[in-house]
Amino acid sequence: MATESAPKRQKTAAASPRPSHYKPADFLDQTFLRDHCKFILDFYDISGPVDENGGFNQNYYDDGTLFDPEFKQIVSSCRMIVNYALGAAITDRPQYMEAARHGLEFLESVHWQKDSKYWAFTMRGNQPEDMTQQCYGYAFILLAYAAARKTGLLSSNEKLIEIFELFEERFWLAEHGLYADEISADGVLSDYRGQNSNMHMCEAMIAAYEATDDARFLERAQLLAENMTVRQAGKTESNQIWEHYNTSFEPDLEYNRDDPKNLYRPWGFQPGHQAEWAKLLVTLNRYAPAEWMLPRACELFDKAYALSWDKDHGGMVYGYDLNGKWCDTDKYFWVQAESFATAAMLLQATGDAKYKKMYDALWNYCWEHFIDHTNGAWYRILNQDNSKVTNEKSAAGAKCDYHTLNSVFEVLKTFDL
Repeated sequence: MATESAPKRQKTAAASPRPSHYKPADFLDQTFLRDHCKFILDFYDISGPVDENGGFNQNYYDDGTLFDPEFKQIVSSCRMIVNYALGAAITDRPQYMEAARHGLEFLESVHWQKDSKYWAFTMRGNQPEDMTQQCYGYAFILLAYAAARKTGLLSSNEKLIEIFELFEERFWLAEHGLYADEISADGVLSDYRGQNSNMHMCEAMIAAYEATDDARFLERAQLLAENMTVRQAGKTESNQIWEHYNTSFEPDLEYNRDDPKNLYRPWGFQPGHQAEWAKLLVTLNRYAPAEWMLPRACELFDKAYALSWDKDHGGMVYGYDLNGKWCDTDKYFWVQAESFATAAMLLQATGDAKYKKMYDALWNYCWEHFIDHTNGAWYRILNQDNSKVTNEKSAAGAKCDYHTLNSVFEVLKTFDL
């Protein structure tokens, strides 16, 4: 358990941002990628990432000032542990490891409710607000502990195994080889089934395997990946992964049909999720190669990129319907970031130059529109014409630059193999 006292808030002088017209010669350049990690994290140092009352600050306006400081959500709490634990070495800033330790202590002592053995999904003023048990949130709890184990904040695998067993008890549906999604505060399992929680569980299992070398995590990740990207995807005419399912894990094509902009459960195919699954397949293929994995990763990513790329304004739109018609034309930061990471991984895995073109197209688009060259970090969401939707750069549960940082981390790791 992480029990050391919280560090004093530490700030590092923000690096002078590059002028907006500057572009690196090659977006795969290792120095550029490492500098970009620093550039992102510098933004959070404007007000300081560490909340002296516990955990991390999670809500930032574009200029780095804070709003709604008492509200925290468990996914952001966990993602920021990952950001700072893994970012400490890449940026050569050891104070970030202390920030990660501080965040882990908050997760264990405040989000965790020892009497009920439930995790608080949201907190306000360090008091539980939403006690719904979300499999999606649990995935990031495991991911945070995996990052802590990788970086030495934990000295054993005990905590990761304990959390895995909690998953089994609460969410695992052996008859489907997938996880359920949600348990109410009074212990009732919801009928909703979704791909998103299973995708992030697969991501977390891979991270846990990397941290522990325990085969149970790799085997579970393999099972989740095959069941979602092959079996479940095969239930749609386009062989893509649908978002929503009923209790039999049959596609529910009506769920949130009138709400394609829902933050967590949007209707339609999500190109960003097809890209994330492709990324997970490439990663799994490194550890346990299978003939079907790499071709399936290429198929998922190629189709998502082709259907979502905006030829007029650049970038990938958020969602499209069963026929490939756009149903949400907004541009989200995480879709672009996960997609450039996937393109880089497919470039390394296949040697196909088309993935370098996709990677560069995504980076050039983000460099021009998503990256805030004045204040630092990335904007969260843009309209189709690339105008800003909000001045909230990061918000609890919506963005903490986890996707951008960890996509850069993944590219660095990929080309260091």
